[in-house]
Amino acid sequence: MSTIIEQPKLLTTADLLAFPDDGVERWLIRGQLRENRESDATKRNRWHSRVLVSVGSLLKSWRDRLPEPRGEVQGGEAGCILSHEPDSTVGIDVAYFGPEVAELESDDTTLMDGPPILAIEILSPSDRLKDINEKIKAYLSAGVKLVWVIDPYQKTVLVHRPDAPPRLFNVTETIDAEPHLPGFSAPVAKIFE
Repeated sequence: MSTIIEQPKLLTTADLLAFPDDGVERWLIRGQLRENRESDATKRNRWHSRVLVSVGSLLKSWRDRLPEPRGEVQGGEAGCILSHEPDSTVGIDVAYFGPEVAELESDDTTLMDGPPILAIEILSPSDRLKDINEKIKAYLSAGVKLVWVIDPYQKTVLVHRPDAPPRLFNVTETIDAEPHLPGFSAPVAKIFE
C-alpha cells in the first residue's frame, strides 16, 4: 500500500505581495514562504544603515561613470523576482542590476524582474545564518554573478561567486568586482566609513 504525501502549495510573487505590511520581512525561495519576525532590528540598526549608504554610494559613483546604458543601483530591500515557476522573490539590501534587466522595467513596476549582477546582504543582529545561506544559494542559482555578505561588526566582506570558493576581504584590502562590474574597486575600509 502506498501513501500519498501532499506537497505544500507553492506561492507566487502575487501571493507574497498580498500579505499585509505588518513589519514582518517575507520572501519566497522556490515558491516557499520565508519570514523573519525580528526584522525591525534591521530597520533601526545604525551600522546596517551606514554600510548600506556607503556601499550604495561607491556603486552609484562607479555606475555614473559608465557609458549609457548604465543599469541601476538600488538599496533598502530592493524588491527582486529572481526566478519564476516556482517564484523566488526577495528583498536585497543593495543591488546592481545590469542594463538588460533595468531597461525592461517601467515606472509603475515595484519589483525588478530578473537577477541583479551584484547582490549585497548586510548582516544585522536579527539575521539567521540559515536564511543568509539560503539567499546566497538562491542568488547564485538564479544567475547572480557576485554576492557580497557584509559584516559591519567584524568589518569584513565575504564574496561569493558561482565558479569559485568564497573569499573574505577585510579593511586592509581592496575589493573589486571584475569582470562583472568593469573598473569597480574600492578599499574595503571605505565601506565602513
